[in-house]
Amino acid sequence: MPGKWVFPGGRIERGDYHAAASRPLADDVAAALAATARLKRQDGARLARALALTAVRETFEETGLALGAIKDARLVADLAGLRFVARAITPPARHKRFDARFLMGDAEALASLVPTDSRELGELAWLTLEDCRGLDLPTVTRAVLDVVDARLRGEDGAPPFWRWTRGRADSAL
Repeated sequence: MPGKWVFPGGRIERGDYHAAASRPLADDVAAALAATARLKRQDGARLARALALTAVRETFEETGLALGAIKDARLVADLAGLRFVARAITPPARHKRFDARFLMGDAEALASLVPTDSRELGELAWLTLEDCRGLDLPTVTRAVLDVVDARLRGEDGAPPFWRWTRGRADSAL
């Protein structure tokens, strides 16, 4: 999304199913992510772990921020502190299709707080939630930030699942 402020992200790669992790996902997070499996024959637990490892890998590739440790020039992810925030999907007929799960983690679990510019993102910055609201954000990013804000204030609830159609979100369970 050129010119927009977005979260790092990308597709699951084959290696994400087998990558190392120092600590596993919390049981409730693993169960919530596993429930997002689209096919009955899909192994939900395996998918949940791969989704979390994808989030950690993509964040590292795009920002240089490592949620875990670097050992022998490899990222060893720490999944224990991740929380499932939301899921958003666009319909198949839409040109820019996405089926994204959004996760958040505590900055204290990062190996370093210094981001590294990447070829994929034009600018990296640490911003407050209030500062983010004044940026050019896609609708889905703005919606996820609202959920993150609620979680940081201690509000619990099931991660929302939005289906985006014609620029608006229809909630789904």
